[in-house]
Amino acid sequence: MPANSRSARVLAISVLCFFVVVLARGQARAQVTDKSGPSANGQSASAPVANAPSSEASKYVGAETCKTCHEDVYNAWEKTPHWKTTLNKEGGPAHQGCEGCHGPGADHVAGGGDKTKIFTFKDASREETSARCLTCHGDGHEQSHFAESAHSSSDVGCLDCHSPHHAKEKEHLLVQNQPQLCYGCHTSAKADFAKPYHHRVNEGLVQCIDCHNPHGTATIRQVRALPSGDAICYKCHADKQGPFVYEHVPVKTEGCTACHTPHGSTNPRLLKVMPVNMLCLQCHTFPTQGPIGPAHNQSAKYQACTMCHNQIHGSNFSSVFFK
Repeated sequence: MPANSRSARVLAISVLCFFVVVLARGQARAQVTDKSGPSANGQSASAPVANAPSSEASKYVGAETCKTCHEDVYNAWEKTPHWKTTLNKEGGPAHQGCEGCHGPGADHVAGGGDKTKIFTFKDASREETSARCLTCHGDGHEQSHFAESAHSSSDVGCLDCHSPHHAKEKEHLLVQNQPQLCYGCHTSAKADFAKPYHHRVNEGLVQCIDCHNPHGTATIRQVRALPSGDAICYKCHADKQGPFVYEHVPVKTEGCTACHTPHGSTNPRLLKVMPVNMLCLQCHTFPTQGPIGPAHNQSAKYQACTMCHNQIHGSNFSSVFFK
């Protein structure tokens, strides 16, 4: 083969390899640019998607915007526990400030304060307002039974007792201090607490919510008690709780209210009936067989059963509650 022909072939092959390498490098650079490099206008290709605000978040304007028109309401609300929601960064704007209760305010602001563009509690039904409150408070232990409570079934809503903006009592945002708030409906309880012997509610030593859960319980009268006994009474009367070796049956079956009226009474120790033997004889009638009841002369000496049976709530030593 001639030397000139061989040189021409080598040169042609070298030029072809050079173009292949250059083309390969150009494609590799183009792929890197598409994945992470700047776009033609100098911004990342994914930047518009990452920085674009969601349509839902854009509907919230923040509590400070509400303050520009509702400054008096805001200043009062700022002193309540609800103000702490402005610090809640985990729940997002839907759980913060004014809009946590009234909903997104962008349309309300754009409409020049159009009330139809935001949730107003004043124009809503009790069922609607209570449902909105329970979106936050419904999971709490105190409010978990509200839907089954006596208040709910009697068409009593959250705002009948609470005021988020103008509360008279700061801790629970009540529209009026206890017990006057409760007396507004529970007039019979008010009369009981005016009797000579009563729990000191009017004096401020005991509150209604110490014994009752106004948001509902699994027991009757919304009492903070257990089916096995009046657990709420034992918070103060711990010496009556036991357990005892010899239990007085009514204490465990009917509870304290078998003998006592919890609000007030004209009898000492809040007893239902006086004298004491008449109270005891409501259950302990004269026996038909065996010594299961009193056999004393009830007309004179033995009227006060507790003179002998002094451990009437239960005993660890005597089956007849002598000691």
